[in-house]
Amino acid sequence: MIRLIHGYIRLLLSLPIFMMFGALEIGHTSQNWDPPAIDVFPDHNAVAPHGEQLPSMLEAGRKLFITRFTLADGAGRPGATGDSKPTVRDPRLGNAFTRAAGLDANSCAGCHNQPVTGGSGDFAVNVFVGAQFSDPPTQSISTNVTSERNTIGLFGAGAIEMLAREMTEDLQAQKIAALERARVQNQNVPVSLETKGVHFGTIVAKPNGSYDASRLQGVDADLVIKPFAAKGVVISLREFTINALNHHHGIQALERFGWERTGRRDFDEDGVEVEFTVGQTSALTLFQASLPAPLRALPRDEQQASQLRRGEEAFIQVGCASCHIPALPLRGNTFSEPNPYNRPGNLLPEDVVAPILMPLPLNAANEGGVYKGANGVTYVAAFTDLKRHRICDEHDPFFCNERLMQDFVPTDTFITSKLWDVGSSMPFGHRGDCTTVSEAILHHSAEAKASRDAFLQLDDASKSALIRFLLSLSVPLLDPLHPITSTQSLKIEGREPCLRCRL
Repeated sequence: MIRLIHGYIRLLLSLPIFMMFGALEIGHTSQNWDPPAIDVFPDHNAVAPHGEQLPSMLEAGRKLFITRFTLADGAGRPGATGDSKPTVRDPRLGNAFTRAAGLDANSCAGCHNQPVTGGSGDFAVNVFVGAQFSDPPTQSISTNVTSERNTIGLFGAGAIEMLAREMTEDLQAQKIAALERARVQNQNVPVSLETKGVHFGTIVAKPNGSYDASRLQGVDADLVIKPFAAKGVVISLREFTINALNHHHGIQALERFGWERTGRRDFDEDGVEVEFTVGQTSALTLFQASLPAPLRALPRDEQQASQLRRGEEAFIQVGCASCHIPALPLRGNTFSEPNPYNRPGNLLPEDVVAPILMPLPLNAANEGGVYKGANGVTYVAAFTDLKRHRICDEHDPFFCNERLMQDFVPTDTFITSKLWDVGSSMPFGHRGDCTTVSEAILHHSAEAKASRDAFLQLDDASKSALIRFLLSLSVPLLDPLHPITSTQSLKIEGREPCLRCRL
């Protein structure tokens, strides 16, 4: 933080006096008679001890998700880049919307809107990861400058985050146990890391308390499962939310950009000191976590149902399920905010009176998504292992279109996509440049090549059945424009939502 402040002082000293005082006039409209669009101000600490206040917190989050932010709210960042780390820029460069580097959206729902608010997005609302770091803002969408990504859906995200937390807890417990054995035995101790049936390679624990992570697979050396973003580099919905608010809207969350962390009261120099409070960030995070998980279609016609069963069998037969694991067990079914594994700049449990607890909405077992099995265990049927894999190579470089590494993840490596919303998340692929599921399957290579080849060996009827099975996985057809009044069943204005129109 000290280096950041010193860097900013050097920047100021390098500018002529008239530029220092004229920056805000150039950077944004200094006169405005419009009221702020944000009109909800929830308090995390006031809600945390009182479960009965959770519905009002979710309603505040819903309103924030669809709010079109304005200058009066603090939209824009003339003095800051879109980097997730607070990074100053020359405020003379302006505050304009730019499709590549951002600002590039008015609201969260502007991109997350298919088939309903909270879902995925069309190719037209792709984001350009890495372009937001540029100063001055880049207008280029070249792969040498940025990685183009399609908007992913948020339904079921609360269960995904809790699944990742449990997997992280398991991996780190195995590491701690191995380090203790290495200390007691005074020798190196190799240990194979596995959680929920997913293998993440091996570490070698050393007597001095360190460990060799060079043989890990699909996870960072910190052993924290990061379930969000195409590369699997974002730990929590809260972290994702704070990143996106700054990148896409120029709205700075107080916990990351405020005085206590940066030494500046208006980090982006847009004239608004408090743009997004801890409580507002919690509300927006909880709303996203409350979106119910996708579902499986339940055809009334037995012939259609038989075809879906045939497709599911083919999916397993060709090996797709080795990475796109149909369902993983979840020890609990309550979402808690904030995440204890959050990185600096994101709220931690010790920063508040108590975490806010929210029951995860469950589907019926035969509907898939998040459900409680006959054995009493909760399952998350997201069709993923939350592990990174190489999915492209010289035999088919289609998915190797990126040139820039994100958080040191190789350019040919991506987290296993969650397939539970395939039927409502067209287009496909991390860039959204596949219009059909068939295209996405055919372009799998590297670690996925054997499964792709096995798929090609199927007869056409089995191929079609497999595709139809995947297309039967879809988000609930909720109307998020109505206020949420019950968090247990997520009823809408006293009515049960149409969770999935039967075929």
